[in-house]
Amino acid sequence: MSFRIDLHTHSCYSGDTDADPEEMISRAIERDLQGIAFTEHYSYAASEPVEQLREKFGGRILIFRGVEFSAPEGHCLVFGVDTDRLALKYLSAVEIVKTVSAMGGVVIPSHPFRRGNSFGDFIYKAEGICALEGYNGANLHNANLQAIQASRRLRIPFTGGSDAHLPSEVGSCFTEFDDIVSQENLIALLRAGRYRGIDTRKVSRWTGFGGGVFS
Repeated sequence: MSFRIDLHTHSCYSGDTDADPEEMISRAIERDLQGIAFTEHYSYAASEPVEQLREKFGGRILIFRGVEFSAPEGHCLVFGVDTDRLALKYLSAVEIVKTVSAMGGVVIPSHPFRRGNSFGDFIYKAEGICALEGYNGANLHNANLQAIQASRRLRIPFTGGSDAHLPSEVGSCFTEFDDIVSQENLIALLRAGRYRGIDTRKVSRWTGFGGGVFS
């Protein structure tokens, strides 16, 4: 059995959309996902309101919290730590990876080859990242292909996430795990690498879907 999680979504708590998190979760259920991660911009505390939704949707879907953090070199998804307490703001990406890893979390560069707010070729210097975001639902297809090729070169796995800012976008891309995921084992499974990014969009839309306008 595969376990499908959209590892990259934003709600009204990100500040650049008015998307209702309950609608995002309902859409994820409609898309037959087993999990959704809220990765609000820059702040772990921003997603705290979704904690109360875990009980409401318990048994139907897992709800995770992470952060889309802005390193000087570009954006990255951080899971497993409270970034607000780690004083990461002025650290380089290399230092962020070391700090997060030491505290038991993981760092995944998001949309690494999108123009603006992305690591680009710096990913080859950022030792310790556990994966790259390969399929991003707001990316041009070529940018996603570059990320997947880079993950193969680095010999690390690649994830998938919609980068949704609207409920209708949830699940356009997601991560398919080979193992059953729980609140307790997500970080261990991300490190283990038994997963892959999935893009559900049609080829005819890949070259222009989203236009890379979100971050």
